Amino acid sequence: MLDEGTRKSILAAQRNEITEHHVYEKLSKASKDPNNAEVLKRISEDERKHYDFWKSYTGEEARPDGKKIWWYSLLSRLFGITFGLKLMEKGEEKAQATYDKISGVLPEAKRIVKDEDVHEAQLLQLIDEERLRYVGSVVLGLSDALVELTGTLAGLTLALQSARLIAMVGLITGVAASLSMATSEYLSTKSEGGTKNPLKASTYTGFAYVLTVFLLILPYLVFENFYLCLASAILNAIAIILVFTFYISVAKDLPFRNRFLEMATVSLGIAALSFGIGFVVRLFLDVEV
Repeated sequence: MLDEGTRKSILAAQRNEITEHHVYEKLSKASKDPNNAEVLKRISEDERKHYDFWKSYTGEEARPDGKKIWWYSLLSRLFGITFGLKLMEKGEEKAQATYDKISGVLPEAKRIVKDEDVHEAQLLQLIDEERLRYVGSVVLGLSDALVELTGTLAGLTLALQSARLIAMVGLITGVAASLSMATSEYLSTKSEGGTKNPLKASTYTGFAYVLTVFLLILPYLVFENFYLCLASAILNAIAIILVFTFYISVAKDLPFRNRFLEMATVSLGIAALSFGIGFVVRLFLDVEV
């Protein structure tokens, strides 16, 4: 006979399992890739078995969390199945604590949950997503744009001291650099002769570069004070690094903190150095704009 506290914990575990069952099932039906659809279907069936396991102790049905189903389904479609599902699994600390509590009363539950988690992780590794295969190209475009343009804007800010003029020069420089980077990525990918499509690789690189250029230059199109523009551009750079590093750390199971600090340090360090160069150029060349 289960005590009331254990019964409530098992019902919470039931609700978690049936919710994830519906998330995986929904994504399986929406997937256009047969392999991904089959993997998601298998995980969905596993989650249903987990639910039935807990139900055998409570004898009750549990309602799925509709908001959670909608949220993680949306994230998976916007940012990729791997990201959405791994983020969902990473948010299960509370559920894991519940499972640990239950295993104190039902020792066999701990072994079953552990075996199921390992199997689920193995199945997630089978999911093949194009955006993750080309993540290296995105990193190339994004990191290059952050380092080059943040430094360029910092130097131009002190040298030119005109928000609109800085925006114009930065935009021309950024677009030209994005075309150059995309072309380099195309030629590099083609020469490697791997499984990646050179045109797609160059498109991912170019798009990441142009998007970063736009976000960094945007403050110079909105504000008049060029120092405020520079501060806003740096904040935008940090935000881009934060969001992208978080995405990669979740989707690729990589450490977040070290990667974020590395990218932020390099970008801000180059910006500080370029700002100093702009000061020296303006001082010694005696340029007035």
